[in-house]
Amino acid sequence: MIQSQFDTTARQDLAIAAVEAKLRKDLSWKEIADAAGLSVAFVTAAVLGQHALPADSARAVAELLGLDDDAAPLLTTVPSRGSIPGGVPTDPTIYRFYEMLQVYGTTLKALVHEEFGDGIISAINFRLDVRKVADPEGGERAVITLDGKYLPTKPF
Repeated sequence: MIQSQFDTTARQDLAIAAVEAKLRKDLSWKEIADAAGLSVAFVTAAVLGQHALPADSARAVAELLGLDDDAAPLLTTVPSRGSIPGGVPTDPTIYRFYEMLQVYGTTLKALVHEEFGDGIISAINFRLDVRKVADPEGGERAVITLDGKYLPTKPF
């Protein structure tokens, strides 16, 4: 039976333990995702408390990280989502995404609605990819792909 969390504490505690185990075992998120058999973005979000993992994936992740017996079932619960507390984020990386949405949010909204009409882009039927590419001017660039199903507003 699918279980649901109403309080973020248990999943936050598990996330802390999982990240400590990842550090101790010197694992990458990709290695953890490979063990789970799912995408890096999805597994990372799940381990950090934002998604539920299928039971087989949860067991594989818990085993790889050496977590206790309660970890795998907890990783399968539907979490109470939201990892950023109220207010402006203070972590520099998260703040830059916040800043991007402050600057480009209305532009994205206008372009999405012009292209698709009134509606939203799903964060449930969604894929996320992060890649590092060479910058022709030197250094590196981050390419972040947000790929969500468009859901039109339906009058009723």
